[in-house]
Amino acid sequence: MTQLSNRTVGFDRSRAAGWAQEYGVYVAVAVLFLANVVFTENFLSGANVRTQLIQAAPVCIVALGMALVIGTEGVDLSVGSVMALAAAVIPLYLGYGVVPAILVALVVGLAAGLLNGFLVAFLRIQPIVATLGLLVAGRGLALVIAGGQLKDIDDPNFLQLGTGDVLGVPIVVLVAAVLSVVVWFAVSRTTFGRRLVAIGDNRRASTLAGLPVRRVLVTVYAISGVLAAIAGVLATARLGAGDPGNAGQLMELSAITAVVVGGTPLSGGKVRILGTIMGALLMQLVRATLIKNNLPDSTAQMVQAAIIVVAVYATRERSTR
Repeated sequence: MTQLSNRTVGFDRSRAAGWAQEYGVYVAVAVLFLANVVFTENFLSGANVRTQLIQAAPVCIVALGMALVIGTEGVDLSVGSVMALAAAVIPLYLGYGVVPAILVALVVGLAAGLLNGFLVAFLRIQPIVATLGLLVAGRGLALVIAGGQLKDIDDPNFLQLGTGDVLGVPIVVLVAAVLSVVVWFAVSRTTFGRRLVAIGDNRRASTLAGLPVRRVLVTVYAISGVLAAIAGVLATARLGAGDPGNAGQLMELSAITAVVVGGTPLSGGKVRILGTIMGALLMQLVRATLIKNNLPDSTAQMVQAAIIVVAVYATRERSTR
């Protein structure tokens, strides 16, 4: 009888952890949204909804790349520094036009991602170590490029990316939505996506099966770098200045939290794009809720840390049953 009871408890805990991993982020977003509707003044106003979506968009974009990396059982700690590098180079090349400046920023992000991918795939350095190096060196390089100063931007065409809209939808949000669809399609409907998941599930077996493991890993980190650079471009356009000292600060924490809370396990082998998007929205709602209740931003960061610990624990509970 005792053994049966223990098995029942174990099954219930495993099922509860699985349910939390699958659907917890949706419930959390719904509960927090309804609580704000009831208790936060003017929460449903058009201006506030627009602000929340705009602030969540960069996190969402970076988290999409992070989800791909974590899906391979890796992690990219350099995304914030890549954003800083993009913010540093944009003012230097705007004199050649908006498009060339953006392309330079994307090339910088691509180069950073390729470097991370090379270290992980070919030199077999642990992802956390490989990307930690660029986390430190990348922001330092960004500050050197910018001369340690914030660079004001007055190009109206570039600033339009951060403040403009298309048919009433902010450009920043529209870019995040398009990228979300593209990444979802790549993960769920292409050979690349299937290979990515297989590699995250069992890298050795994937190698023995003849899958191009190194190529997929390099591609994944390159995509993460490019998406971080896009987020850096949009953040710079919204701020109206290149600020490498502050651009992307703690973005790696926000992105990892969004991914893990969204149901993608740190152990790899699974990528949940919709869950990642909802995770980014949850992080923004948490931050907005605390700030609107006169709590400092540092409190929001501590809550973020607590959320990711709970999410990782739920994943661990499920995987050990």
